[in-house]
Parts: sequence; C-alpha cells; structure tokens
Amino acid sequence: MEPFDLILLVVMGDLIQQGVTQSDYSLTGAMIVIVTIAALTVATAYVSFRFRRLRPLLEGEPIVLVAGGRVLESNLRRQRMTMQELLAEARLQSIADLDDVDYAVLETNGRVSFLKPGDGRAS
Repeated sequence: MEPFDLILLVVMGDLIQQGVTQSDYSLTGAMIVIVTIAALTVATAYVSFRFRRLRPLLEGEPIVLVAGGRVLESNLRRQRMTMQELLAEARLQSIADLDDVDYAVLETNGRVSFLKPGDGRAS
C-alpha cells in the first residue's frame, strides 16, 4: 500500500465516522468530502509526476526479495513478509521452487514480480 493510500483510508474513515455517529445527512458535507478527496488525489498524482524526488515518498519503492536465487531475509523482515507468503506468491505464478527464480521484487502495488534466469521478463 502506498503511503498516500493509507492516509486516504484514515481520512475517509474519520469522515464516515462523523456521518454515522453525528447523524450528518447534509449533501453539502458529502460534496465537500468528495471534492476534497478528488483534489488531493489529482494534486498528489501531479506532484508525483512533476517532481521525481518526491515519487518514492508518495508512491513507495520496489524492494528486492530474491537476488541471484538467494532469498534476502533482511528485506523480508523489513517488509513484514514471511517465507510462506513469498512461496505462496511464487506458486500463484506457477513457480514451484525459488531456486528457479533469479529475482523477486515486491512492487509498490503489493504484488511480487518474479524474473527467471535468462528469461528477461517478469512472469
């Protein structure tokens, strides 16, 4: 999950909570929330596109989990990912053994990309 997505979820939760617990049924309040969230989304996308240095902060960075066929335990721990989860992701992409993998990368969207030796493309 990207950092902006997490912030957006927290803000949406707070706004929904106000409507539920305070019986706020006004159309104006709902429109303010929708316009604010839309403006924040567009502004974040523009800033991310325009300013390259802010991209890792706003979108996150891919993390290498397997390099040269070796599992990088420190990166797994840092991402709070277990070996079983990595193996499950490999199985979902029809990879039986991590020895068959040259690189595995945890992408910013939460998916794991696997590169096989000599393959030259993600599977």
